[in-house]
Amino acid sequence: MGKEKKIEKLKESSYKRAYAKLEKAGNEIERFYALGAIALASVDVGKYEDAKKYANKLKNLMPNYQKNWNYGNAIQDVNVVLGRLAVIEKRIDDAKYHLLEAGKSPGSPTMNSFGPNMSLAKDLLEKGEKDVVLEYFELCRKFWANMHGSLDKWVSEVKDGNIPDFGGNLFY
Repeated sequence: MGKEKKIEKLKESSYKRAYAKLEKAGNEIERFYALGAIALASVDVGKYEDAKKYANKLKNLMPNYQKNWNYGNAIQDVNVVLGRLAVIEKRIDDAKYHLLEAGKSPGSPTMNSFGPNMSLAKDLLEKGEKDVVLEYFELCRKFWANMHGSLDKWVSEVKDGNIPDFGGNLFY
């Protein structure tokens, strides 16, 4: 099985897991935890209207959970999803806005350790928007303490005109 086929299977599997988690959510806090993953996964499998619906539901819940450990993930997820949808709809200025808003996240235990989701950054690099991506990388430095040199490497690659291999940062 080729790499692309494996990625597609991974995306479909992630979508199914995220959907099941949302379906099992029995209260608001569980939905708050589940909505980011299903919104991101919905974009990956081409369910764009669902992605927008889930992102907006998460956005509406966010004010209730500003002190919650997942709040930074929620900021990131909402903006990555809405930004990716903007790229698909050829609204590049809106996508750039959402990328920078995603970078304003205060971070979270997950993002502080493993880093932010880079799928919108990759989408924008594919459209030639390297300046905003470099700005996003700088915003991410404030919370991604365990970056292990990834940001420095990616900055160098983008400045050289390349699109980095973001690895797992495309999926979480």
